[in-house]
Amino acid sequence: MATRLESQPFIEGLSLIRQTDELLPVYKNDSFILVISGIGKTNSAVASAYSCLRFNPSCVVNLGAAGATGSATIPLGMNFHVIKAVEYDRPRFKTKKPYIHKPDFLQGFASARIATLDRPVLDPSERQRISLVADLVDMESASVIQTCKKFKTNCYVFKFVSDTADHVEDKDIVENIKIYRDSFFKFFYDSVASVI
Repeated sequence: MATRLESQPFIEGLSLIRQTDELLPVYKNDSFILVISGIGKTNSAVASAYSCLRFNPSCVVNLGAAGATGSATIPLGMNFHVIKAVEYDRPRFKTKKPYIHKPDFLQGFASARIATLDRPVLDPSERQRISLVADLVDMESASVIQTCKKFKTNCYVFKFVSDTADHVEDKDIVENIKIYRDSFFKFFYDSVASVI
């Protein structure tokens, strides 16, 4: 997960203990290891590589908040299983089309496409443009998927909607994360943890 803000219910709900001997913020119990990467593509790639090399996990699950792009029908707090990540701000050299990353997939969850950028998207018109290729936007998913594929480690991505085009201030996103993070943890614990 990118931030302590998003991960707090996971740390508490899974009784995870901070590991002081790790290079990154790592929390563990007998079944789960949570690594807090920091925000952005580079941070999430470093944390994913570190996780694969250090812990050799059976799978990596990228969890956290994401913004809705253009659809007014996607409500705050809705949980999605990401089936495709579009690296929107990194076009291929020859075709100029964005890189596409596909995580592993589990049946039975509401699914979405996500655009990963190296900066937050708060402008409603930019969200609308991105909605042509993705339902959600974040700053980590594509890097986590790409890194896990390099290490041949299964990778799943689940996100909850923390903001829409109506939320144009960082403080709105922070407040919405605080409101919806507990229900996102409950969704993970009740529906995802048993099938990964």
